[in-house]
Amino acid sequence: MDAAFTEEQDEIRRTLRTLLRERCGPDEVKAAVHTAPGYDEALWRRLARTLGLPGLALPTAYGGVGCGVTELALACEETGRVLLPSPLLATAVFAAPLVAAVGTEAQRAELLPRIAEGALTAALAVPGRALPEALGLVGARDSAWAGGGRAGGVQARPDGDGGAGWRLYGQVEQVLGGHSAELLLVAARAGGYTRGRTLLFLVPAGADGVTAGADGLVRTRLTALDATRPQARIELRNVSAELLGVDDGGSGDGAAEALAAVGPAAAAVLAAEAVGAADAALARTVDYVRAREQFGRPIGSFQAVKHRLADVYVAVQAARSAAYYAAWAAALGGAEGAGEAQGGAEGTEAAVAGGLALAQALEAQRMAAAEAVQLHGGIGFTWEHEAHLYFKRAASDELLFGPVHRLRARAAEREGLFGAADRAPYGGHGGRAGNGGQSGHRGHDGPDRRDGRDGRDGRDGRDGRDGRDGRDGPRKAVTV
Repeated sequence: MDAAFTEEQDEIRRTLRTLLRERCGPDEVKAAVHTAPGYDEALWRRLARTLGLPGLALPTAYGGVGCGVTELALACEETGRVLLPSPLLATAVFAAPLVAAVGTEAQRAELLPRIAEGALTAALAVPGRALPEALGLVGARDSAWAGGGRAGGVQARPDGDGGAGWRLYGQVEQVLGGHSAELLLVAARAGGYTRGRTLLFLVPAGADGVTAGADGLVRTRLTALDATRPQARIELRNVSAELLGVDDGGSGDGAAEALAAVGPAAAAVLAAEAVGAADAALARTVDYVRAREQFGRPIGSFQAVKHRLADVYVAVQAARSAAYYAAWAAALGGAEGAGEAQGGAEGTEAAVAGGLALAQALEAQRMAAAEAVQLHGGIGFTWEHEAHLYFKRAASDELLFGPVHRLRARAAEREGLFGAADRAPYGGHGGRAGNGGQSGHRGHDGPDRRDGRDGRDGRDGRDGRDGRDGRDGPRKAVTV
C-alpha cells in the first residue's frame, strides 16, 4: 500500500475544502436543511458541474471522472467536515454503483451520464430500516432483511399485461434523500415463498424532486434527528416499476449479492465522512478552549482539558488511518474484480477493513462531538451554536449505519475469528457467539479438552459445562 496521496488527490481535497469553506458555513447549513429538497440546489449544481463530484468514481465512458473509491472518500471527508446537506451519499455512494453493477448496458447508458453531471439524483430504498444489513455491514449476508410474504417489506409481481413491467407494493422507512430524489432504486421481493428472490427496481419519482412521478407513489419527508441527512417514508401502492438488470428467474439473490458487494466501498466512504466531521468538531473545540478564559487563563491550558482533547486527537487520527486503508482496500478489490461475492481474498479484506474502519470512525465521531458539547460549556447546548449539529450527526450515523458492536462482530466473523458454532447474525443464541451449550455431549477426545469443542471442561464455553462463556458459567465479554 502506498500511503502517500497523489497530486491529483491532494488537489481534489484542497479545491473542495476551499469551496465548502466559502459556501457552506454553519448558517448556510441551517438554512439549507429547511428548504424543500433539504439542500442547497445551487451549490449542488456547482459541485456537480464544476468539480464533477457525483461522477467522481464513475467510468469516463459514462461521463464520469474516472477516479475511484479513494478519491470519493477524500471528497466525502471534506463534505463531512462541514456537514454538507446534499444528495451525494444517496446518489454517488449507494445508487450509482448499483446501476453500474446490476443494470443493463442500456440502463447504464441512460442513467449514469445524467448522474455524473448532476442532472439526476437517486436514492436507495431498502425495506425494514435495514440498510447496514443489506450492505452486508452487520448481520449475516442473506436477504432476510428484504421481507417477503407476511414479513413485510416491498413485494413485486410481473405486470398483468404480459409485458416486461412490474408492480410494487409496500412501504419503506428512513430512505436517505428519498423525498427529493428523482429516481428511486427499490429492493423488493419477488417470486412468492417457494422461489423468493430479491430484485432491484427503478421507480421514477418526479422531475421536480418533490411531487410523485409514478402513480401510486407517496413520499413523506420525516423529521430526523440529523436534519443534514433528510429521510423519507416511501409508500408504493401498485406502482409501475422497471427491473434493474435482468431477472434470470432463478432462486438466487443476485441483487442481494450486489448490495453486499457495494458495502465495503460504502463503509469506507462513510468512515471518511465521519472522520471529517470528527476532525472539524475537534478543531472547533480546540479553537474555543484557546480563546475561552477562566481564572485568568485559557481553559485549554488546564491539564484535564489537554488530556481529554489529546484522547480525541488520537482517536480521530487512528480512525482516519483506518478509513484511508479501507478505501485503498475497496479500490483494490474493485480493480481486481474479486468482490466478496466471488470469494476473492481482496473482497474479503475490503469488507473486513470497511466494517472495522466504519466502527472506529463512528466511535471517534461520537467521542469528538460529546467532548465538543462538554468543553464548550453552556453555549454548546444552545441551538444557535453549531456543536449540536455534530452531536446529532454522530448519534444519527450510529443509528443508521451501526451499531458499532455489530459492525465489529460482522468483521470478526468474516475474518474467521469465530468458529462455525459461534456465528450468528445478531450476536448468537442457542450455543452461538457467547451462549455456549450446556453439556459436552459432542466430546470424543476425552473429558478435559481445553478448546471446549469436544470436552466437558472447554474454556471457550461452546459445549463444556464449565465454559467461561457458556450458559452454566459466568459470561465473558469479548472485544474485537
